[in-house]
Amino acid sequence: MSTLRQFLIQKGFQRIKLIFTKTNHFEVKAILNGVEGNFIVDTGASNSCVGFEAVEKFTLFTQDSDVKAAGAGATDMLTQLSKKNTIEIGKWSKKNLSLILFDLKHVNEALITHQAEPVDGIIGADILKRGKAVIDYERMCLYLK
Repeated sequence: MSTLRQFLIQKGFQRIKLIFTKTNHFEVKAILNGVEGNFIVDTGASNSCVGFEAVEKFTLFTQDSDVKAAGAGATDMLTQLSKKNTIEIGKWSKKNLSLILFDLKHVNEALITHQAEPVDGIIGADILKRGKAVIDYERMCLYLK
């Protein structure tokens, strides 16, 4: 009988180590448009997001959006949209990725208050679904295909 890791690798999945933070979140290093950043993995977030403050860092081209964001204790947040981005998580990558941009200050303030590092964004269900994600919580790994 093979292990989960052996089974998924055999099926073409890429194994990515997750970082477990002081705030009980899983984070991952990802390369967005050629620049490395720190992202929370959030299965409850419908879309992947980047904070307004990281627009220049990742060379994001933005357009206004009528959609209001909600989450992590905040509602009716203004958003922007950035299309045609490329993301690499470990050896897994996707092109033509759309991202939601909104103010992540409240998220990062909460992280800093708990002595955790701030993040550039959130990996949400859109990327997790595209990558057929499997999370091994025991071994703190994310598998993407």
